[in-house]
Amino acid sequence: MTSSAEFCRIVVVHEDLVQKARESMPKENLIRTTGDFFKVLGEPTRIKILIALMSSELCVCDLCAVLNMNQPAISQQLKSLKQVGFVKYRKDGKVVYYSLSDEHIRQIYEMGLIHISEKQEG
Repeated sequence: MTSSAEFCRIVVVHEDLVQKARESMPKENLIRTTGDFFKVLGEPTRIKILIALMSSELCVCDLCAVLNMNQPAISQQLKSLKQVGFVKYRKDGKVVYYSLSDEHIRQIYEMGLIHISEKQEG
């Protein structure tokens, strides 16, 4: 087995910093779950759905009209958003309404938008 230090072009390893970084590392399952969480944002349609839901609670038909897409496509994207906890739903008779699961989702989107906007300006 090759150690990671063998791949470095330098010979100095700062053991105290390495140890600090290792201690701050979350458990592997939490890292994987976080990766899945952010992977969901890799699909532009999902981002559009989140933006639409920031304005108000909407049913699938409303989302189809907003995004000019068919119901199966919207439902597939909503399934992914529900799986990672980005959206929640409630039923009113036969109609299912979707909304953001909590304020963190809006904050994550807004922070990403600010970051990208600053990078494009700079």
